[in-house]
Amino acid sequence: MKKSQDRIKDWWEDSSKWYQKDAKIHTRAAHYGPYAPDEDKLRLLGKVKGKKILEIGCGGGQCSIAFAKEGANVTGVDISEEQLKYAENLAKKNKVKVKFVQSDVQTLKQFKSNGYDIVFSTWALQYIPDLKKCFKEVHRILKKNGLFVFSFGHPFHENINPKTTKLKYNYNKPGKVVETETWADGKKHTFIMFKRRISDIYDAIVESGLTLEKILEPVKLKGQKAWTSDPFTDDFSLKLAKMVPPTIIFKTRKK
Repeated sequence: MKKSQDRIKDWWEDSSKWYQKDAKIHTRAAHYGPYAPDEDKLRLLGKVKGKKILEIGCGGGQCSIAFAKEGANVTGVDISEEQLKYAENLAKKNKVKVKFVQSDVQTLKQFKSNGYDIVFSTWALQYIPDLKKCFKEVHRILKKNGLFVFSFGHPFHENINPKTTKLKYNYNKPGKVVETETWADGKKHTFIMFKRRISDIYDAIVESGLTLEKILEPVKLKGQKAWTSDPFTDDFSLKLAKMVPPTIIFKTRKK
């Protein structure tokens, strides 16, 4: 039987093309997730020009490209070869230089210690089985005072069925969840995610040696039309987003 990470990789190899077609993620600024303001509004990272940035779980490279447009020295790492092919082509179209590396983002052994000013991740860490291991590696590769800013699907929002508003899972029992969705190709795709409580994420931060500076639960609803103007348009209810934020963001620092 395949390990969870192998199954996750297989899913992304199979679904990358359809995901990118469905999501239509822009490159004008780093994004944090559905209905959340982008980095050009939140400004959690400050000025990135000249900074060394590693994006873990970079997917199609949109955030990495956005950072490169601002003058950052960017490396994007992802487990999926197909996602990285898309990212490389997108970087060429945007005429920016980004180094893309295929690797399990749970272990960052190929990246030197104290080498990065910023580590960034958006909506990727729910695919990692061992969050504590990953965060310890992030702490290792960050420079002193370096930032690690990342976002998840909000555990509360992800636990609510938008059609019935009933809970889908037992929040008190985090762990692996296998779900099936219909993507733009019209086929059903089964994928693995790891549901976590907010306290689990906090514990992983603290045990890694990082310092938590801020938690944000921003919702940008003004002018939004469900499933048309938002880039993530097939999985989230505007009505539900008004009650529970779809995205949660953590800003941490290596002291």
